[in-house]
Amino acid sequence: MPSANSLIRMRDTSGLVLDLIRSGGEISRVELAGQSGLTEASISRIVRELLDGGVILETGFGLSTGGKRPTLLKVNNRSRHAVGAFLGESAVHYVLADLGGSVVATLETAGVAHSSLQDLLRRMPAELDKLIRASGVPVDSLVGVGIAAPGRRELGTIPRYDELRDFVDWDWRQIEAELAASTGLAVAVENDSTCAAIGEYWVSGASATEHFLVVNLSIGFGCGLVTGGDVYRGASSNVGEIGHMTIDWDGPQCPCGGHGCLEVLAAPARVVAQALEIDGLQGRLGLSAEKGDHWSDFERIAAAAMNGDAQAVDLVEHSARALATALVSLTNVLDLQRIVLTGPGFDVAGEIYARITREVLEARALIRNAHTFEVRLSASRHGSAALGAATLAIHQQLGGSRRSRALLGT
Repeated sequence: MPSANSLIRMRDTSGLVLDLIRSGGEISRVELAGQSGLTEASISRIVRELLDGGVILETGFGLSTGGKRPTLLKVNNRSRHAVGAFLGESAVHYVLADLGGSVVATLETAGVAHSSLQDLLRRMPAELDKLIRASGVPVDSLVGVGIAAPGRRELGTIPRYDELRDFVDWDWRQIEAELAASTGLAVAVENDSTCAAIGEYWVSGASATEHFLVVNLSIGFGCGLVTGGDVYRGASSNVGEIGHMTIDWDGPQCPCGGHGCLEVLAAPARVVAQALEIDGLQGRLGLSAEKGDHWSDFERIAAAAMNGDAQAVDLVEHSARALATALVSLTNVLDLQRIVLTGPGFDVAGEIYARITREVLEARALIRNAHTFEVRLSASRHGSAALGAATLAIHQQLGGSRRSRALLGT
């Protein structure tokens, strides 16, 4: 458990206090002082700023411990909103969410598999405007836009995976700058797995002292380590590439330059490729075998597996075992107790992935005799990246003094 001082170093004090109120549900000033390590005078000042900004509310009185009854505080969820967008191959999924992570409105538009960056930047302002107008929320309550994008920052020499994934090379800074200029809103772009981890932390009501791993499956596998009320980003914000953990040293070459990576052995495109090698399975499941349709083909295979089709079950369980093998290593290194599976890849057959992961960890993890493992599916896995992107826009307002002032409207 991080100390109060380490928590304060991780984020601006106003953001820390607001985060403690959010995770506490209802909490008093005295409790905030005890949990944050700040003085009661500092807590009173910050709480007054938050109250004046309408971001929190006084809700009543708690139980007396000998003196006067303490006033309870909670986040005013509908006081601020943010938009999140997940740039998926088959669809761009938008959500508009409040401070509590509740979804107010959604919108789905054409995916980016065959779009250019300029095409996307031309249409996004109109799509955002449509979403905001349909939601009915006041425009001045919007704190910004978060965008969840497959890929990583500043990877430079790592080659593109194929023509369907050119958008992993899009310049995130260009997206931030041009979309901010065209909408007048603060824009932040982040990897979809990091967004999913932030969203899971935010909407699950997790404490700022909790630690857990979020595994995201969309185009490929990614993960985010939630620790100390934030997602660990590493030296260059390129942490979480579980898809490029080596599972089979002598396995096929991966476009990243490695061999036997989880991505090349078990990602949705690989599951579809394996299915197409099985005589008769393509026709029986109605697989298109078109490169641009591999996501819908994967969902058909996953649905067949959930319905008990033996060949589909074998394909999905093989993918799940490869993932679980990677998670054994991460569990041994990080001493994990909780793993959350999220993302659209787990939307149909997530129960199979969770079961296999749990079984493999219980059988092979080094610390299996020290404690139990919780492996569960996220409740918001279908829209987790978009929701996480919205909470990213909110979360970033808690991270520094300038952003905290923006959240407060000061």
